[in-house]
Amino acid sequence: MKKSNTLDLHNVKHDDVDRLVENFVLLNKPPLTIIYGNSDKMSNIVETTLRSIRINYQKWLPGRLKILKV
Repeated sequence: MKKSNTLDLHNVKHDDVDRLVENFVLLNKPPLTIIYGNSDKMSNIVETTLRSIRINYQKWLPGRLKILKV
């Protein structure tokens, strides 16, 4: 079974985001997409989490980013 390469954080509580993002990135192979929407708070949580585990990312479209390699 193929794992999804997209994590959609719509309707996810802010308190759960860091754990979900870290698990998603560490358990899946790039390229990966994280969709976080228009929330500045959600964007900050996602980016802080990625920086803390030293993952490089690129902001793609508004409300989403891509991880091309781990």
